[in-house]
Amino acid sequence: MDLAQYKGKRVLVTGVTGWVAGPIAEGLATAGATVFGASRFAKPEQRTEWEGKGVTPVSVDLEQGRFDEVPADLDFVLHFAVSKTSDFEQAFAANAEGSAALMEVAASRSNKLAAFLHCSSTAVYEPKDHEPRKETDLLGDSHRPMPGMPTYSISKIAGEVLVRYTAKRLGVPTVVARLNVPYGDAYGWMLFHLMMMERDIPVPVHVNQPTSYTPIHADDINRSIPYLLSTASTPANVINWGGDEVAGIEDWCEEMGQLTGLVPKYNPTTATIAAIIPNLEKLHATGFRSQVGWREGIRRLVTTCRPDLLKK
Repeated sequence: MDLAQYKGKRVLVTGVTGWVAGPIAEGLATAGATVFGASRFAKPEQRTEWEGKGVTPVSVDLEQGRFDEVPADLDFVLHFAVSKTSDFEQAFAANAEGSAALMEVAASRSNKLAAFLHCSSTAVYEPKDHEPRKETDLLGDSHRPMPGMPTYSISKIAGEVLVRYTAKRLGVPTVVARLNVPYGDAYGWMLFHLMMMERDIPVPVHVNQPTSYTPIHADDINRSIPYLLSTASTPANVINWGGDEVAGIEDWCEEMGQLTGLVPKYNPTTATIAAIIPNLEKLHATGFRSQVGWREGIRRLVTTCRPDLLKK
């Protein structure tokens, strides 16, 4: 399966100015889909940029409930827009109420949506040491200790609840995909850690080390979209989404050190996200396996973003 199967389909991708959704929208447009990229588009030049990429920009505001530009006759909705705010009312309005309202509007303007993909996060899980988390495992407030993210886990849980309820009520085939750590050649959490290493700033890691995840590269994120959409159902299907290899902050910082000669320092603390390793059995059952190993991905990230730091 690949994105070419969506040639001629009408697809709305929300959060298109963000890290994850942008490359997906571009990939779908290149594959021949009619792609509508949704964001608030506060600056007119942002629209021009996306038009140049073959994506039709539409302005949507989840928090304010503004959906007048959502197009009709959509085949698919890929919902990645998210609000990362410290205000719970704003977070619930955008991430929960706004997500459900988007499905309502899209369904009312289309004869039949083939599938709605709601991007959630493994931030919804209660960490349990380094035990892989299944979709049925205990939920919790894992991101509360992270500075600036007190609402994230709870509002993502609320979003899942409203999306699942709305999907059942409207009969819209839906998949709720719990994304782990996304990164690509031009973006990622790792890039911030590299900047800290460059400035000799200790990188926060959890006291219960290693601080492990299953990072997934943008190439594999794009490749996985057809597999995820194939599982959309009513009631909604919930599935973990990540790369096949487990790697921790410590691992990728050491790898970046090998590539650059920088020496990482660490700050073990409870004021950061603990290890969250998703169990990927359901994802693998679709036939999907990631192809970009994390070491290769880190090398590509550093080569693209900071070639000046590479060892000569």
